[in-house]
Order: sequence, then C-alpha cells, then structure tokens
Amino acid sequence: MNRSTVLHPFPPVADARSRILILGSFPSVQSRSDGFYYGHPQNRFWKMLALVFHTTPPVTHQEKSELLLQHHLALWDAAASVSIEGSSDSSIRQVIPVRLEQVFSIAPVERILCNGALAGRLYAQYLEADTGIHAKVLPSTSPANAAWTLTRLTEAWAPWLQNA
Repeated sequence: MNRSTVLHPFPPVADARSRILILGSFPSVQSRSDGFYYGHPQNRFWKMLALVFHTTPPVTHQEKSELLLQHHLALWDAAASVSIEGSSDSSIRQVIPVRLEQVFSIAPVERILCNGALAGRLYAQYLEADTGIHAKVLPSTSPANAAWTLTRLTEAWAPWLQNA
C-alpha cells in the first residue's frame, strides 16, 4: 500500500455548550470519503453513543452533529496532518497536531476523552501540555478493536459521557 501525506479534511464539531471533547486519532479512508467522523460502517462510535443516550443511531452528518451537541460533546481528532498508509493507525508517521484553540475558543471544555490508545498517545505527546487537562483514554470503537463488543464499549464509555 502507498504511503501518503493527508490533511484532516473536516472541522471539529463543537459549540458554546460543549463540555466534553472526544478526540480520535485521524479519519479513516472511509471517513474521509464520507466527509465526516467515524464513517466506516463497522465502526461502533455512533451506535455506542446512541446506546449511552438511549436514542436511535444517527445516520446523516446533521443527525450526528446534533447528537453530539445535544449532549454537550465536541468531536475532533488529535492529528491535523499525517503520513499514512490507507487507514492504518499503526502506519501513522510525521504527525502535525491539531490546534485545539479552534475548539477551546468556542467551547468551555472540562473533560477530554480519547477514542483509543493512539489518540491518547497523540494527545499526551502533542496537546496535553497546552490544555493542562489530563485525558481519559477509552477503548477504541474501531472495528479493528474486535475484542471489545458494543456492549463492553458502551459500559466503558457511558460513565465518562454523562453529566456533561
């Protein structure tokens, strides 16, 4: 597979009510093609959120944004640009981190959650010193994390998503 340098293709989702920032690592090929976060049909992110908040899984970009904002969540990724092979997190190199000021300038973020170990490492390496907020690293909702069922993911994420 060919390695390419890719820029993050879409902005963060956040508003003045967002208290929790969820950070992924970098959008997959499918997400980049879809034009929105967690676009791979096997990724459990949207299903997990729907279970946590007792609602129907969102389908459209607008429904997904509304679900996040309704529950005072912001969503973005830790990397603004990477060298990557396909969608492989393990192939990510030459990371340029996002500028979290884009979120913090509009959202009073109190908590940061990282979707998976790589997001946690990128946040700790590039962003935590600037925010002063220690992030909670949660299990990845990626289909590559097959050891975690949707039920287990929901149980792990729920306590950290509520009370935003």
